[in-house]
Amino acid sequence: MADQGKQMGHSWTLALMVTSTAIGGTLQYGYNLAIMNAPTNFIQGFVNDTCRERWDVQLEDYQVTLVWTIIVSMFSLGGLAGALIAGPMTIHFGRKKCMLLNNVFLMSAALLALTSRAARSFEMIIISRVLVGINAGISMNVQPMYFGESAPKHLRGAVSLSCAVFTAFGVVLGQVVGLREILGSEPYWHYLLASNAIPGFIQLLTLPWFPESPRYLLIDRGDKEACIKALRRLRGCEVQAGELDEMLQEQAQSSGVRPSRPWELLADRAHRWQLLSVIVISSAMQLCGNDSNLLIELKGRRFMLMGGYILMCCWAVVFTIALSFEHVVSWMPYLSMTCIFTYILSFGMGPAGVTGVLPTELFSQTARPAAYMIAGSMMWINLFIVGMLFPFLVSSLGQYCFVPFAGVCLLSAMFVGFFLPETKGKTLSEITSEFNKLNFKGQQEKSLSPTQYQLGEVGLSTSL
Repeated sequence: MADQGKQMGHSWTLALMVTSTAIGGTLQYGYNLAIMNAPTNFIQGFVNDTCRERWDVQLEDYQVTLVWTIIVSMFSLGGLAGALIAGPMTIHFGRKKCMLLNNVFLMSAALLALTSRAARSFEMIIISRVLVGINAGISMNVQPMYFGESAPKHLRGAVSLSCAVFTAFGVVLGQVVGLREILGSEPYWHYLLASNAIPGFIQLLTLPWFPESPRYLLIDRGDKEACIKALRRLRGCEVQAGELDEMLQEQAQSSGVRPSRPWELLADRAHRWQLLSVIVISSAMQLCGNDSNLLIELKGRRFMLMGGYILMCCWAVVFTIALSFEHVVSWMPYLSMTCIFTYILSFGMGPAGVTGVLPTELFSQTARPAAYMIAGSMMWINLFIVGMLFPFLVSSLGQYCFVPFAGVCLLSAMFVGFFLPETKGKTLSEITSEFNKLNFKGQQEKSLSPTQYQLGEVGLSTSL
């Protein structure tokens, strides 16, 4: 009975920490995507009225559309900037403090959006969207890192899946708040854009009560006592010797090694295939055209990624066939709607739930921030590319517009099947040994840095 109470305590502490972090993290990403749909016409009218008041100029429709496109695209560019600064922030401030400081960008964005109407300045909306994008870019990198370093090994995949769950919840919440009966009407659109401050306030009030990442406390700060205290709170029981030994081993291997910079990680052969895997999978998550979880722990990351992309490829093909015959067969539109739902479901069960945790499992503490910077940058760059190119794909390819996405999904599934080893339930040293078969293929196993992860020991060798 006492063990059951301890397990329940562990579950509640970890669950509440995940909820508090995600409310101000990936929920904001989904929410800030969704709230831009309802006020589109109102903001475009505001842009036109502002230009007429300032310069006595009536904008053409294409000019209004151009300004609106800039407003929307600033979110992706801000996200790219956020992904690039997330790494240094996590190194200097830690995972939890980084999430808390991230709300500075959010609150500034909400203030600008709220006052833009009174100031008669659509430029304030543009700056607001840049700041919101920076907030999302930081949280999309730091949140899965924080979760992956705080959750026990057997729950890491399920906890990381919450990133996708809260993103979806944020989209739904944004659509609800954007209803005309709530904040989606003309008099209230500026309140709708500023409403993202509410989840931020909730995080500021709740997250300080939870511990910092145990791995950050031990490996980056060298505070073993704080690490053990954090583990006890998150696990609800005494620290398991195996888990602490693994962290101490990684601390010993990282001793005297400063955190890697992105360009250094790109040039490091010892991380070549890990980094290539993260780049491919992070890019594919956006290029597949998509703007729980017990299966991840039962079946593994590799199975869910491959299965998700294969299913998405199949549904994209069926969707293309349904679009081609929708004017010939009466029930084809229903099949098209089914394909959309199943495509999104396949994405949520596979790529959306697994991609975020991979850098945590594939990289050491010193390389992890740089890996997340690179992965996050690829996600935001490809999101921007898809957003800009998709209208042209629709106009040029018509009903075949999903064929390129089907190709991306198929190639991604093949890459995962051929090159990505299973990471479920494995230690970092075991995963690194798997990748070393690719990184040093055809050569004797050597290390490119002063230390190399091996099973149960630290191997010292010269650099290639």
